[in-house]
Amino acid sequence: MSSMFALEPKTHLNDPHRKRTFNTRLFTEVAPRYDTITRLLSFGRDRIWKDRLIAMLPPAPAPVCLDLACGTGDLARRLLCRYPDGSVIGIDRTAAMIERARSACAGTRAQFILGDMECTGQPDASIDIVAGGYALRNAGSLSGALAEVRRVLRPGGHAVFLDFSKSDSRRVQLWQYRLLKSWGGYWGLLLHRNPNIYGYIADSLTLYPDRHALASQFRAAGFEVEHSQLFFGGMIEAVRLLRNP
Repeated sequence: MSSMFALEPKTHLNDPHRKRTFNTRLFTEVAPRYDTITRLLSFGRDRIWKDRLIAMLPPAPAPVCLDLACGTGDLARRLLCRYPDGSVIGIDRTAAMIERARSACAGTRAQFILGDMECTGQPDASIDIVAGGYALRNAGSLSGALAEVRRVLRPGGHAVFLDFSKSDSRRVQLWQYRLLKSWGGYWGLLLHRNPNIYGYIADSLTLYPDRHALASQFRAAGFEVEHSQLFFGGMIEAVRLLRNP
């Protein structure tokens, strides 16, 4: 096991470059088990949350969709089902994830590119819909990622994001941290012999805005928060954003 994962992951979260490097190595390590662990950590609810996230999107005839930090292509497949005449571009920093997404979506109107959510390489105002599952929390710079989403979305375009959500109550935050740290640590030990592999989820939330501060950051970045829904006792949030003109 790499010495990088023997360290407390929080030491890599304060610097955008180090966070991006750490996340690339982390998700390369977990890629073969990623689909399994998301089911285990969520008690099998992850599929339902992603279904509801995509169901939040409005009808559209043939949208161009961008799936940020696309992982193994879970959201890309759902976007293709939601919009049969649409197309999907998936972007992820991890080659091992891109390989799995390409395999899962072979023969569909989806393409997968190795890249970063803060610099997608897509033209200005060229995307109708942006989606991300557990994406923004893993950005090197949250403000940079939101600026890129706004740049590539056409005015009036929509973005939907699913991620862990942090209460504005310090007491609830502490309870949530301990719960995620122990539950993630258990599966990290079982599957990788290292609790920090999935204990990282709890650590990543320590520097992530609480849900009210996050909504304010969305608005400051040029989005209207149209709808949000909490799951799992408020630990998971799905949100739909509208890009303002």
